[in-house]
Amino acid sequence: MNKYHEILTKIVKKGKRQENKKGAITYLLNQSLELKPIDLLELFEGHPLVKKKLKDELNLFMSGERSTEAYRSIGVNWWDYCGPILVNSYPTYFEQLPKLIDKINREKRPSKNYVLFLGSTNTESNQQPCLSLVQFQIENNKLVVTAYQRSSDASLGLPCDIYHLYLISKQINVQLKSITLYLGNVHIYENNLEATNQLLDGKPATFTLNVGA
Repeated sequence: MNKYHEILTKIVKKGKRQENKKGAITYLLNQSLELKPIDLLELFEGHPLVKKKLKDELNLFMSGERSTEAYRSIGVNWWDYCGPILVNSYPTYFEQLPKLIDKINREKRPSKNYVLFLGSTNTESNQQPCLSLVQFQIENNKLVVTAYQRSSDASLGLPCDIYHLYLISKQINVQLKSITLYLGNVHIYENNLEATNQLLDGKPATFTLNVGA
């Protein structure tokens, strides 16, 4: 069982139930997930990720593209419910990444913490980023990526966020040591519980996107 499946199993077996605007969830608070390159390989090979769409989506994020029509043009329609423009969402913050990555590659300072903050408080937003902070550190000539997520949909969003972090790490000219996520609230939506169990049983699984006000 890979580490991603371990956290899914933990949510299914030990999670608590909660109702929110998007529906009922089974959740756990304050969980951590440390993934080394071999763990990432196991996850990416064993989970039905739409890798090209996620790569194209990240490129649009990093270019600062806010039009949902632009995302639909690459086959990404999970932002449609936000309206025509993404307000204070991922592109607002990810467009800072190219300069930050360039700075890391120029300096490569082991004594410095390179940080990207996502999500301003008290600002209008139609989709506050679930990913709140990404930190890049260099230790013994290896890259350590640390991320904090305030909220994580374990079945759908979490694997995609991990893949985005992996793609970002590949743009830094330092060998990757690990990606660690700290998850404030990690959950499975009730309508995806059956599919999650199918995935854990090694069967094909299809998950349903949950959106709400």
